[in-house]
Amino acid sequence: MRLQIAILPGDGIGPEVIAEALRVLHIVGEVSNIELHFAEYPFGAAAWKRTGVPLPPGTLQACLQADAVLLGAVGAPECDDLPHEQRPETGLLELRRELGGYANLRPAVAYDAVAACSPLKASVVSGADLLVVRELLGGLYFGEPRGIATDGSAAFNTMRYSVEQIERIARVAFREAARRRRKVTSVDKANVLETSGLWRQAVTRVSHEFPDVTLDHMYVDACAMQLVTDPRRFDVILTENLFGDILSDEAAVIAGSLGMLASASIGGKVGLYEPVHGSAPDIAGRGIANPLGAIASAAMMLRYTAGLEQEASEIESAIRQALEAGCRTADLARGSAAKAASTTEMGVAVECELASILDRRCSYHAV
Repeated sequence: MRLQIAILPGDGIGPEVIAEALRVLHIVGEVSNIELHFAEYPFGAAAWKRTGVPLPPGTLQACLQADAVLLGAVGAPECDDLPHEQRPETGLLELRRELGGYANLRPAVAYDAVAACSPLKASVVSGADLLVVRELLGGLYFGEPRGIATDGSAAFNTMRYSVEQIERIARVAFREAARRRRKVTSVDKANVLETSGLWRQAVTRVSHEFPDVTLDHMYVDACAMQLVTDPRRFDVILTENLFGDILSDEAAVIAGSLGMLASASIGGKVGLYEPVHGSAPDIAGRGIANPLGAIASAAMMLRYTAGLEQEASEIESAIRQALEAGCRTADLARGSAAKAASTTEMGVAVECELASILDRRCSYHAV
């Protein structure tokens, strides 16, 4: 198997965490029968500084021709006052739209080894393992019309969803739930928003195609509360773009840090994989960023783009084992007597655990 992967390190801590994801992918390529080819392209504020736009045509063309895109992070303080079309975040929205990945998958797992890092009690988060399935190409982020009044006195955005958009993301959520614990919680605000009323009706219709999966509906405010009071009640959370953006970040309390969260944007021409965290300019260049979200995103890339479930699961096991062995970046070392690991040290720890896992697998097959 041969995979051509477009690498967009982006801004802030993006290049640092992507370097560790590539470290782990290289060892998978060396041991498994997979040719991984990487090519790096400018994106975000880094691209704007060089070309005046956050998504240069050459970068977009390379992404469209790749098998998958692995992204670090976008955003920089010096871009905050730029016109909308020049901002790094606008480049990210454009990239998502061009790639066509309408389904954003964001898992959140409570690892026992770092349960103490969560602001929630270990007894609350222990055993929590959920997946947020977020619709990525509709809602307020893409709805038209949008704008600011010429005199600056008002602004407006449009939340818009079609039945087709809702049904296709719902089917993704139900398929994922069928492989997990067979429960979907659809999150909306149907008591207030017409789009949410349509959302609830369409999701209910799709549920009839999956009789082995249980469906319940929940208002977004209730879901936000339940995520921090009873996260184990959730298996798959299905929701629209804005709600999914917020709730999946909130789910970081389950994992102990935003740096732990991975994501996959699938369903379009090319899959886009990126950690959930932002560019964190305040810690960029200091070698203290948590690369586990980026490494886990690389695992999701192997699973969803290449169909390499075993290799993806092995990377996830290596992450778990590195944490169990006591390796912690600064965001996970709060209250720990152990010295915090650097970004590189965390990546090396996962690489070493993965090497051991792959060694055992190869030895077993050799016998």
